[in-house]
Amino acid sequence: MMGVVNVTPDSFSDGGQFLEPQPAIAHGLRLLDEGADILDIGGESTRPGAAIAKDDDGRAVSEAEELRRVLPVLEGILRARPDAVVSIDTYKANVARAAVASGAEIVNDVSGFQWDPHMAAACAALQCGVVLMHTRGTPQQWRTLPPLTNVAATVEHDLANRVQVALERGVERRRIVLDPGFGFGKSFDENYPLLAHLDQLHRLGFPLLAGTSRKGFIGRTLGKRRGSDAPPEERLYGSVAAMVVSILRGAHIVRVHDVNPAVEAAAVADEVVRNSG
Repeated sequence: MMGVVNVTPDSFSDGGQFLEPQPAIAHGLRLLDEGADILDIGGESTRPGAAIAKDDDGRAVSEAEELRRVLPVLEGILRARPDAVVSIDTYKANVARAAVASGAEIVNDVSGFQWDPHMAAACAALQCGVVLMHTRGTPQQWRTLPPLTNVAATVEHDLANRVQVALERGVERRRIVLDPGFGFGKSFDENYPLLAHLDQLHRLGFPLLAGTSRKGFIGRTLGKRRGSDAPPEERLYGSVAAMVVSILRGAHIVRVHDVNPAVEAAAVADEVVRNSG
């Protein structure tokens, strides 16, 4: 169970709620108390439309600013809970280096080593855990990307490519986890066939992480009853349902905002998996 700690002013779900170190540290500790096994700390939003460094338009969060946001939170959590497992949600090699030096054990790169050419080699040298997420293009391009005819097959093909890059740069196979990237460069409708066929990604031979929590495709589905998309804060039950499906389809790690209900739902889903033969 990976709990989300967004230290950002503009994340799609909880931007601004935990921007200062003390509220963010308290939030992370609360998630650990509720049953999170990993905390994923991020200091830059990659919501649809966000600018990233690859766009080079001056609006992306700088390395210095990202580090100013995340390091006090990471260090504060580890001072209070030295045994906590912390992941840094970043696509920047220098941020990854600093975070691992401060105690992070996992680098969660939403770009799958695509947005910073130095990230793969950095992770290999750091000998940390690595989450490679599938994404298409950059957040500013997502709304104009052409549709996919077979989203599961595309994600499988592209993740195999990212794995090959990681291995060629020296990342150890045993350190890699794959994330299909729900919402990242996929239309609302493309997320459901990806979720339904998540088990196809087992053919790649790596643990799977699924992050469906509060995503826009859930808000779109829940909003059909009332004529408008459900806002992120009203997507809890839909998020839990999607998480349970991901577990039944073979996800090994689930990334969630609401840890307590997710832990209880996951316990039931795990029993189903355990008894499925």
